[in-house]
This record gives sequence, C-alpha cells and structure tokens, in this order.
Amino acid sequence: MLSIIDKYILKRYLVTFSVMLLMFIPIGIMAHLAEQLGRMQDNEAPLDEILIYLSNFSIYIGSMLIPIFLFLSVIFFTSKLASNTEIVAILSSGISFNRFLKPYLIGSTIVAVFMLVMGMFIVPYASVGFNEFTFKYLKKGRQDRVTENIFNQLNANDFIYVSRFDPTREIGYNFTMEHFNDENQLEYKLSAANIRWVPTDSVYRLTSFVKRTLVGETEVLESKPRLDTIFPFKINDLTPVSYIAETKNLFELDKFIADQKRKGASNINTYILVKYKRWALPVTAFILTFIAVAVSSQKRRGGMGVNLAFGIFVAFIYVFFDRVFGTLAEQSGFSPLLAVVTPNLIFGVLGFYLIQRAKR
Repeated sequence: MLSIIDKYILKRYLVTFSVMLLMFIPIGIMAHLAEQLGRMQDNEAPLDEILIYLSNFSIYIGSMLIPIFLFLSVIFFTSKLASNTEIVAILSSGISFNRFLKPYLIGSTIVAVFMLVMGMFIVPYASVGFNEFTFKYLKKGRQDRVTENIFNQLNANDFIYVSRFDPTREIGYNFTMEHFNDENQLEYKLSAANIRWVPTDSVYRLTSFVKRTLVGETEVLESKPRLDTIFPFKINDLTPVSYIAETKNLFELDKFIADQKRKGASNINTYILVKYKRWALPVTAFILTFIAVAVSSQKRRGGMGVNLAFGIFVAFIYVFFDRVFGTLAEQSGFSPLLAVVTPNLIFGVLGFYLIQRAKR
C-alpha cells in the first residue's frame, strides 16, 4: 500500500514530468517550424500534410527527449522538496532513504512502460510520416542510402549485386544476378550495364543484357541490347533508406533484421542498434531518475540552480556517450549491444555511487 508521502511524491513526479513535456515540445515545434517554413513554402507543401508532419514530429522528437525531460523534472521537484526541508522531515520521521526512493521507483516504472510502448509501436508509425515528409519537401528526395557495392541475397538460390545505385532515378549500374541450384552449383548468371524500373509497364529494363547458362561442361551465351523482364524484388529493396528500421514496430523489426542478415546487408549494425536502443530506453528512465534524486535530495548553497546546471551537464554527457558509441557501432565493427549497454552501464555505476553517497 502507498502511504500519503508516497502518493505525494509520486504525484509530484508524474505531474512535473508531464508539464515539462507539454511545455517544451510545443516550443520545439515552433522553433522547427520557423526554421523549415521557408522550405515548405518553396516546395509547396500542402497545409494538411504540414499539420500531420508536425504531429509526427512531436512524437518522434518527444520520444528522443523523454529521458532528458524526465531527468530535469526529477531534479526540479526534488530540489524543491529539499529546499523546503520536506526531505529532512520525511527522513527524520524514521523513514529510511531506501524507503524514500519507493515512489521514485514506481514513477520511473510507469514512465519506463510508457517509453517502451511508445518506442515499440507509436514512434515507428510517426517515423514513417516524419521521414517521408522530410525527404519529400525538406530534402527533396536526398534520402540517406548505401549507394555503392550493394549485395543482396534474394533467397537460398539467388544473389544480386550492383556497383552503384541512383535512388533518384531508380537505376542500378553493373547489375549481376547469380542463380545456384540446391547443390550450391552455379546454373546461370545474368549481367547488365544497368537495371531500371519502368513503372508504366511494371517491368525491369536491362541494358546490354548478357546471360551465361551452364549445361554440364558447356556454357550457353545469350545477349541482347535491351531486355524487359520481371524479378521477385522491388528496385528500392536493393538498398533500403537508413531510417527504415525506425519505421518498424517490435515484430516487424525482428523480421526485417533477420531478412537483412540473410541478404548480407552491409549496414546491418544500424538496424540492430535501433532494436537495442528501444529496449535500453526504459532502463535509462530508472538510471536517470536515481541520479537525479541523489544530486538533488540535499539542500545546497545556490539552491535549485546548481542542481539544474549539474543536471544539464550530466544530460549532455549522456547524449555525448550515446552518440559516440552509436556512431562506432554504425561505422565500424563495434558491437551494437555494447554500444547501447556501455553508456547505461557507466551512468548506472555513477547512479549507484551517488545514491550511496546521498544515504550518508
């Protein structure tokens, strides 16, 4: 059962967090709109699409900033409790510091569940509209893709390769496709100077087409200046956009990663990193909550301002570590799991140390 003190602290926890979230997200929307309004007007973005984009933007950006807002809100209201000598009164009544942390634990659990549901199901849906609008009206089709040396495995028998892909014109250059039988022996190989999707005819157009078929010890050669045909893949499947993993919910993402592993995608770490970050984000809520309580539960010279300044400093350090290790995982052989666990482990140890120090 929750005591009156538990309910009081838990209410302050959730209300302060909600108010801070509702205050700063509109400010972020207005700042972003002021920055991008000129591009929206130049590219003639419809008003209804702009409104949908801003709603998706608020969810997309808000989910990224929730841990920071949570951290600062806990520092804010806990510092007020300390400055009003309420924490001293609570501990003097015989309540231990561990027992004092109970409502914070409950509050962080509620926020963690909220973050988990958002990250797994709500944010992916918002990410679709946010990114599509961005590349349609703000970046004019300059989508971030891997465009060179693209290798994909379509199934157990078929492998394709293009040396370069132009996503704007939807053309792949130096296209090859190899088909192997069940004994892993090459049966035929297709090659072309380029491959282009022709939407009017719903076919692929191969230029300078060559097919080499192996029949026993004999090689049969077939060539045409142009060939229209069909393949069991979409032209954009050659290289998904970099944000594709962000648009997948929990179940879709697992299937997508397994599919990309089978295809031998070169940027698989980017997708795995997105998955691990979603699971790690709720853990961050607990870590930052206890760090915030530890640094703000004592009355300090300088008051709340000192605590908030320290909180902002810690928040920036956390974001720095998160970005550095994320970049290492995406652009090198660093493990995505370690890239996600390391910042939380560092700050988890810091939180434990600060809590032990606060108890004394």
